[in-house]
Amino acid sequence: MALTAHLQELSEKHRQLERRIHEEVCRPGSDDLEIRRLKQEKLKLKDEITRLETRH
Repeated sequence: MALTAHLQELSEKHRQLERRIHEEVCRPGSDDLEIRRLKQEKLKLKDEITRLETRH
C-alpha cells in the first residue's frame, strides 16, 4: 500500500509541474531556463514513476 501512495504522490507532483510549465510558457517574458529546469524535473519524476511501476 505504501508504494501506491508514493506513486500517487509522485503523479501529483508531476501534474503540478505540468501546470507550472504551462503557466510559465504562457507568461509574457517567460524564462527559458526556468522552463527547461521544470521540464527536466518533470522528466525525472516520470522516470521514477515508470521505474517503480515496472518493479511491481
